Amino acid sequence: MSSPIEIALSDGKGTIHGYCDDKFRSVLETFIANFEDREEQGASVCFNVEGETVVNLWGGRMHPRQESEWLEDTMSVVHSVTKAAVSICAHILICEGKLDLRARVIDYWPEFGQQGKEDVTVAMMLNHSAGLAAIRTPIKEGGFLDWDYMVQRLAEEAPFWKPGTRNGYHMSTFGWTVGELVRRASGLSLGDYFRARVAEPLGLDFYIGLPESEHHRVSRMMRWASKKGDPVSPYTVALLQSKESLQYIALLNNGKFRTDAPESYLCQYGAGGGIANGKGIAGMFNPFANGGEGFVDKVGLERMQAASVATNEDVTLVSPTKFSLGFMLSMDNRHREVGALETIIMGKHAFGHAGAGGSVGFADTECHLGFGYSMNKMGAGILLNERGQSLVDETYRCLGYSTNEPGYWVR
Repeated sequence: MSSPIEIALSDGKGTIHGYCDDKFRSVLETFIANFEDREEQGASVCFNVEGETVVNLWGGRMHPRQESEWLEDTMSVVHSVTKAAVSICAHILICEGKLDLRARVIDYWPEFGQQGKEDVTVAMMLNHSAGLAAIRTPIKEGGFLDWDYMVQRLAEEAPFWKPGTRNGYHMSTFGWTVGELVRRASGLSLGDYFRARVAEPLGLDFYIGLPESEHHRVSRMMRWASKKGDPVSPYTVALLQSKESLQYIALLNNGKFRTDAPESYLCQYGAGGGIANGKGIAGMFNPFANGGEGFVDKVGLERMQAASVATNEDVTLVSPTKFSLGFMLSMDNRHREVGALETIIMGKHAFGHAGAGGSVGFADTECHLGFGYSMNKMGAGILLNERGQSLVDETYRCLGYSTNEPGYWVR
């Protein structure tokens, strides 16, 4: 292990701190390049191999209005990486026999059995095929902060397609569709269950519902702003064409939810409100990169990484996608016109989740890698961008992987 790192960035961009095993020195160089060449503002990257943390780096600056450097314990909203935390909770309950993938949702949540959803299964909720990718009628202001209200609205909503016949990314609804199953099966709220069963036992800085006492550690997000000539994904095209489109309401029918408001930090928004840093994300995936002991059994771990749905056109994202039960798998859309906005490339045996703007976390059971990256300046799209993908790529190269040409990293 190398000595502690302290590297000043140019032009007042801040300082890189942390440590990095000499074997992964090129990951440090890539992290620095993100700041110097790719407009990174503040970020952290951390990963463990066979249970040992070999890289933990952080640096840059918090949101300009906060006038502070990104510190070791700084956190940020990690958007849909939160879905991985929710899915982990569900898989633990499945292995404990408290949830059954083949059971109907109404066996746990009777009120859900309306509008043609009577036969939706637990598995459909996890793999984005339940048809509840959005809510059609306007969400009341502050609705995303009201768990019972959102759960009732989803129970009353009609699916956008016959459940189980297609898959479409449940962008904003996943945290309540799966989260309510966690609540019903465990007897605890989603955030409380995650804290008690996962975060506290592992000592993680990862929260679904952040106590007010910790709000000072959160860097606000810098939204991505498009520039003339930037590539536009088919998802964005569909969103801009109609306020009635699934794409529009999936993202923007949100009751004026504000990502960086204190009340948003406090609420348990399981689809995208998790707050963490690279170390917290990597630590969450560490057990699952190394057999899952204490959380899931061997069969359960296989379920987490096995493909459950794959399609050439996700109903919501209008692009090819591939999911296991609750997790993103490698999705290689580089051949498409704007494929960089629709791509996340990990190992063949990796499962995890990207977050809007580029955050990412995953476990790879082949090389026993638990990986986490968080940042405060969002890039385009809801999958990875050059900053996060370059860190993932360099990590695999350092681990002896030779190519990602098949659409995933192989040795």
